[in-house]
Amino acid sequence: MFGAGGGTSSYKELEDADVVVLWGSNARETHPIFFHHVMVARRKGARLYVVDPRRTPTARWAHAHLPVQVGTDIALAHGVARVILDEGLENKTFIARATTGLEALREAVEPWTLERVEEVTGVPRALVVALARDWARADRAQLCWTLGITEHHNAVDNVLALINLALLGGHVGRYGCGLNPLRGQNNVQGGGDMGALPHKLTGFQDVEDPAVRARFERAWGATIPPKKGWHLTEMFEAMDHGQLTGLYCLGENPAQSEADGTRTLRRLRGLECLIVQDLFRTRTAELAHVVLPATVSWCESEGTVTSSERRVQRCRKVVEPPPGTRDDLWILAELSRRLGRDLGHPTPQALWDELRALSPMHGGMSYARLEALGGIQWPCPDEAHPGATFLHGRLWEDPVQGPRAPFSPVAHDPPVEALDDAYPLRLTTGRRLDSYNTGVQTSAFPSPLRRGETVDLSPHDVRALGLSEGERVRVTSRRGSVVAPVREDPGLQPGLVFMTLHFPDEVDTNVLTVDAHDPKSGTAEFKAAAVRVERIASTAPDAAE
Repeated sequence: MFGAGGGTSSYKELEDADVVVLWGSNARETHPIFFHHVMVARRKGARLYVVDPRRTPTARWAHAHLPVQVGTDIALAHGVARVILDEGLENKTFIARATTGLEALREAVEPWTLERVEEVTGVPRALVVALARDWARADRAQLCWTLGITEHHNAVDNVLALINLALLGGHVGRYGCGLNPLRGQNNVQGGGDMGALPHKLTGFQDVEDPAVRARFERAWGATIPPKKGWHLTEMFEAMDHGQLTGLYCLGENPAQSEADGTRTLRRLRGLECLIVQDLFRTRTAELAHVVLPATVSWCESEGTVTSSERRVQRCRKVVEPPPGTRDDLWILAELSRRLGRDLGHPTPQALWDELRALSPMHGGMSYARLEALGGIQWPCPDEAHPGATFLHGRLWEDPVQGPRAPFSPVAHDPPVEALDDAYPLRLTTGRRLDSYNTGVQTSAFPSPLRRGETVDLSPHDVRALGLSEGERVRVTSRRGSVVAPVREDPGLQPGLVFMTLHFPDEVDTNVLTVDAHDPKSGTAEFKAAAVRVERIASTAPDAAE
């Protein structure tokens, strides 16, 4: 929407906000360092709103928790927008100066009365009104979200609905205001910045732009294909049609992280060549034709990492890697040499300087400045620039420099899988404090926090199903079944089941999830599968079926 894939503000600004909204984010457990900044803001008087189907540990710190039904975020955002518009609370000065399409948005939200919003989303109308008024009246307001918004078949539209709220309030392009997607782990932001996207080169430069390609081609002495590639979901679909027969996975474990796990395994096993370069022997590595043991842990590598606030920081090697492993950069350079292109012996610093020459937003970030300043936020075009605390200040210039920000009249679209008598419960997945992702780096080692996988149910559903805490149950979707112990969670609404993807050696939760995906982003709908939960005999097998 704004031309760059990164959060628009900084963590320090968050501490000075008047209103903070965490939408689809259990930051207390999944982004605990970031949540520290949220708590600073709260102690300084900021109002904290949490929008989440679960009453999470994050929601317990909120002034108001909006218990939205899974998959109804657009309906709720439209309801908030309508209250703002009906009461004339929108930032008229900002809207007139910096936006387009307000009337189209007004028409889109008109059907979303408070009565209809409450019926569809489950959020009491009084909370919708409170959020709308506090958001619109705040001088400084921050809206942050995570996978609760993006792991849906309409992920991009969900995000656009939230951006509409920021534009209505004028909460972008000024200190203390912002839209911030929180990244799942260290350097996810950096991966996108470096060009690990099918339609972008380094620095979010469009691969289909001839001038951009020409600059990279001169530097690299190679021809760059003039069209975008496949994103992850498209890759797996191409496997089904024989269009993709080889896959090179670096630090990724799709055998366990992709939705509809049974189908994913079938696709991976059908490849002619699967290469895995990783720190541990993952499930994907067990399927590989070639495994390249890599040095990829944070303490064994040199280079940079980029956080969710666009801050680039130096990463230094502090321990020597185990014998038999090789640095990622060495592996790639050696593979290139054997394929006929000698890259020499590039160092992390030399590659970073090449990056700076090709990516304008990184131009002023020398290693020396990164170390002296403790990190710099992009864009930083030259070495006289301090880095950007917040983005899009041009929207407050008069006249606005560059294109205006458009409102997006997106439509509510419920989850792909409807509930029915056979599958009456809604499974949503997420993370816990003690582990993350597929547990490759976190579940293999003893931890006082680690409790293993559970099937979390509301007290109402535990009683209705005649279950007890710790009892093993079978969870079944239209794709398969898993077995795990019950955990009663009073923060869950009746009809909602929560599980994680952290412990696939115990419970392969992705056997259950649906691979319906957003055609714009390729993100699968991990957050909204239809399931049933059944008692099992004590002799039932423990493994996934």
